[in-house]
Amino acid sequence: MPHPLLIESFQTVPAFRALAASLPRVGERALASGLAGSSVMVLLAALHRVRPERIWLLVAGGPEDAEQASSDLEALLGEQAVFLYPQRESLPYEEGEPHLEIGGARVEALEALLSGRARLLVTTARAMQELSPAVDGLRDLRLEIRAGDTLKLPELAARLEEMGFDRVATVEEVGQFALRGGIVDVFGFGTPEPARIELLGDEVESIRFFDILTQLSVRAVDHLQLLPVDLKSMDGIGDGRFAASSPSESPRSTAPSRSTASSESAAPSGSAASSESRGGEGERRSLLDYVSEDTVVVHLHGTGTRQELERTWGEVVRLHESETRRGTRPDAPERLFFPPPVAERRLAVFPQLFVDEAGTAPLQSVARFRALPPEPIDRDMGRLGEVLKGGAARGERALILCDNQGQLERLQELLDELKVARTVELGIGSIGGGFVLADAEPPTRVLTDHEIFRRSRRIRRRRRFRGGAALESVAALKPGDYVVHMDHGIGQFRRMERVRLGEEEFETLVIEYAGGELLRVPVHRVDLIERFVADADGDDAAPPKVHRIGGKDWSRAKQRTQKAIQEMTAELLELYAARQAEQGYSYNPDTRWQREMESAFLFEDTPDQRQATEDVKRDMESPRPMDRLICGDVGYGKTEIAIRAAFKAVQDGKQVAVLVPTTILAEQHLHTFAERLADFPVKIEALSRFRTAKEQGKVLERLAAGEVDIVVGTHRVLSPDVKFSDLGLIVVDEEQRFGVKHKEWLKQLRRTVDVLTLTATPIPRTLHFSLLGLRDMTLIQTPPRDRQPVITHVLPWTDAILEDAIRREVDRGGQVFFVHNRVETIGAVAQKVQKLVPDAAVGVAHGQMREKELERVMTSFIEGELDVLVATAIIESGLDVPRANTLIVNRADYFGLSQLYQIRGRVGRSHHRAYCYLLVPDEIQEDAEKRLRVLEHY
Repeated sequence: MPHPLLIESFQTVPAFRALAASLPRVGERALASGLAGSSVMVLLAALHRVRPERIWLLVAGGPEDAEQASSDLEALLGEQAVFLYPQRESLPYEEGEPHLEIGGARVEALEALLSGRARLLVTTARAMQELSPAVDGLRDLRLEIRAGDTLKLPELAARLEEMGFDRVATVEEVGQFALRGGIVDVFGFGTPEPARIELLGDEVESIRFFDILTQLSVRAVDHLQLLPVDLKSMDGIGDGRFAASSPSESPRSTAPSRSTASSESAAPSGSAASSESRGGEGERRSLLDYVSEDTVVVHLHGTGTRQELERTWGEVVRLHESETRRGTRPDAPERLFFPPPVAERRLAVFPQLFVDEAGTAPLQSVARFRALPPEPIDRDMGRLGEVLKGGAARGERALILCDNQGQLERLQELLDELKVARTVELGIGSIGGGFVLADAEPPTRVLTDHEIFRRSRRIRRRRRFRGGAALESVAALKPGDYVVHMDHGIGQFRRMERVRLGEEEFETLVIEYAGGELLRVPVHRVDLIERFVADADGDDAAPPKVHRIGGKDWSRAKQRTQKAIQEMTAELLELYAARQAEQGYSYNPDTRWQREMESAFLFEDTPDQRQATEDVKRDMESPRPMDRLICGDVGYGKTEIAIRAAFKAVQDGKQVAVLVPTTILAEQHLHTFAERLADFPVKIEALSRFRTAKEQGKVLERLAAGEVDIVVGTHRVLSPDVKFSDLGLIVVDEEQRFGVKHKEWLKQLRRTVDVLTLTATPIPRTLHFSLLGLRDMTLIQTPPRDRQPVITHVLPWTDAILEDAIRREVDRGGQVFFVHNRVETIGAVAQKVQKLVPDAAVGVAHGQMREKELERVMTSFIEGELDVLVATAIIESGLDVPRANTLIVNRADYFGLSQLYQIRGRVGRSHHRAYCYLLVPDEIQEDAEKRLRVLEHY
């Protein structure tokens, strides 16, 4: 939690004391102005501290603003004090909410509100305007199960399905449940871990939390509370069809408190609700129906709330008209959202606090603050020193907030070098923006490390669910599938079975071997098992021979494989042995510039990124040439590792060559390297077909003269006319995409030059080198914080679906990749896309375009000037556009699985939920459909 100086300083401001003493009453409006950066969040945290009995409903303009506000308040007050009620990412009239966290967060926020725990609630204008199935109290919202309760398994399963849970074979993430005999595994919102309910007959014998990775029980509990997966699943719940009866239940004699009284009705006592609620059968309510009438509604963007209400209503009406034209019978818009006049009347009865502007309606009070924006530092450490010294001379207190301990330690070193460490306090905590509170006593300057170093602040979300990585392949197994056990060979998977050993129970995989022998493998040893993959494709492959437990066939097969591997690597041993013996260049330890550059990284390093950085630096500082492979999924931060290595080489006077497989990727890397190293005297150029012959000639001259530090290019960099003055490092992106001749050239360079190879899909030979110790390898397996799986659909071309998909993305400020891999028809497809969404900016890109035109289109898309890019598969490698989070691939059945995987990696590179639509004909070959369905699950 950030330094207490933040809230303490606000409490000394005269405007704060006046506002806290006379908050707006029911139906009144107040204004707070002069609040820069995150000072408005500190103001609200301070108000909550002095008026903890009030409920504060913060209304942001959009999802990102709401997440920013929620994150700031969590940093100031702790995670348990703040609840986010987010807006849906699904469009009106679209079935379901694909973003599981959104539905769960809404349910948790409502439960906290009804139980009296929520005092700070953050939402958006759209979420507040939306109407959802009514909740008539906590008994309808919660499913509570206690040890000793009596319940019937079929009724429990039916209730869980009504609550939106998916029934699966093995519980791997939130929103799932599984039945096995008298055991129910379930993972729901409202619980920190998945739970295992064991029944003896109709009696709950025990409830235990279990580890989702090992599937082993971790601790017993006597009570379990489950919440629906989404409020949309509340229709039909609470009609008395399910009840878990406890023998110990008796009427409560205590009178309900204010917090428990709210469980008896959907709206707390004194609520402003119900005058315009949608009553009758299928009643629907808004968030405003669940808060008391003295709740202070804070409009974080002033009059922007009204504009967002009108924009949302216009979208709902338009989509209703579209659905009606299609012949469906959609609900009336008024049943899904409040019309703006109704929403404004509903808001008018609450106390309202506007930030910065309040429109023309009369105000009861105005609080004017002097929270000023701080002077920009913009990575200039000298400027930072001047600002801090000048502030100290004027009697200012200074606080710099760092995102993590590592960043704090790096900043401490820099401040020590500036000789200003004693004039500033450092703290760990992440808020959106700094400010100078000029009217505090004494004046207080608050800075953030991400603003000092121009880093992007990553929003931290609480997440309770993880994919079951260790069980990923097991969950996909079906009875009858062939598997390979490391010790016993090929067998046939039959079923999952529970085995009790003493006091412990284990979930096991039952594998049948020759002669009918059964092997039971505990799920926590699933690392010993892999699915069998035949050499032939499709269903025509002959079934494999099943081995016998204890037989010699499997050991002989392993011996033959080992011999083949040894023969394959014999020809390469000489090269790699010679490399070990060569004396390479030893780079110097990190400099201050290196630390500054790394501190300016836009995002927080993942643990694997930190390890990869350390591995590369250790190699570069050693006397032998580096040959390291960095292997990580698309978007996991491999390029940042390469930039750090390149900068380290340049500081020692060495040149760097960055080799990439495509022209577009060369331009992307040129832009990324130039942006990251813009504050340092590093000369970066490119060699690709986007440069004229004259431009390339000038680059070659400067490269040979040592006037270019880093050159980024395609195979053009490997041409005989490319001469380096002092080449020290080669970065190779996706080496397997290059030809044999190019690889031979790289092979010779590896004797004396450091080589860093980046890959998302290592070829088998590359992996063999690494595993045999002939090549160093670092795996980046940790996804960036808040990275979410891409929701993938395989379906035929449907205008309505494509229009909705594109509009959803554009409406949330994002961009769309539309892949059509036929140059001769790409123009017609682009016209069809433009017709579907006339108000979207659509561009076309393919490899047969003139270089300058292709460069112009790609640059326009990267810079956000285009909403939709209709392109061939040239976007496949390395293109990084974080705003693009929807991908549509036409005739996906024409692509290979690995190519589709690479293309899908273009989306899902931010914290937004990403969508992938693989379009196929109504009838395709069965093996092609199976291949595509794999991407729906992985």
